[in-house]
Amino acid sequence: MLQDHHVIETPEQMPLELNVAGIGSRFLAIAIDTLIQIGVALFALLIGLLIGITGLTQSAPDLGNWYIGGLIVLAFLLLYGYYAIFEVLWNGQTPGKRIIGIRVIKDTGRPLTAGETIGRNLMRVVDQLPSFYGVGCICALCTKQHKRLGDLLVGAILVRESKLQDMQPVWHAAPQATDAMITTTGLTAADLALIDAFLSRRESLEGRIRRATASQILDRLKERLPEDADLRGTPESVLEALSVQMRSSGRLL
Repeated sequence: MLQDHHVIETPEQMPLELNVAGIGSRFLAIAIDTLIQIGVALFALLIGLLIGITGLTQSAPDLGNWYIGGLIVLAFLLLYGYYAIFEVLWNGQTPGKRIIGIRVIKDTGRPLTAGETIGRNLMRVVDQLPSFYGVGCICALCTKQHKRLGDLLVGAILVRESKLQDMQPVWHAAPQATDAMITTTGLTAADLALIDAFLSRRESLEGRIRRATASQILDRLKERLPEDADLRGTPESVLEALSVQMRSSGRLL
């Protein structure tokens, strides 16, 4: 059976539930990305046509060779680098994925490394066989969480996003006072879900365990926070500030 949700058991024993993107969302994003790739290729060919019409190659003989070399590089980047480059720079998203509102992450909820992203996208060569992602479609239909071969290779999953301003916190205790203003652009949906899972359960935790859990979660997030981040206050108050700031930013996770 297909699974529409993915539950992550964190080291802090805070279960996180993420919505898995379906096959339709995946291939709609691929369709948008393909149209962008075709548009870039047509624009490059149009430039070549204009060069030929204006006769620039006669006054600059080497221009034609440079153009052909540029086309080869562009074709390689479009075919093999487009997805990997965008997903590394945009934290698991391409333009198509961003428009549809989905993102690639690890099964553990963490972002993919650059190496994992490249490895996942190199498998597109196989997933695309024999045409129109035939192997990828079959693989997605036969796996519980709509995974293609590239996802299985690196342990990745495609999840749905939601706007932070539309997400309501599940914790209701009054936030502790804090002056911390922290840049949260490096944090993900799983990080916010982990913070909220702790904040919603903290009242049921014994004092020592509560403080230790807050510290463990903050230590886990520090690696994706700026080195000069203002982390004054208790770990719990900093987690509250992170949750509030991620929502108030209004960005997509």
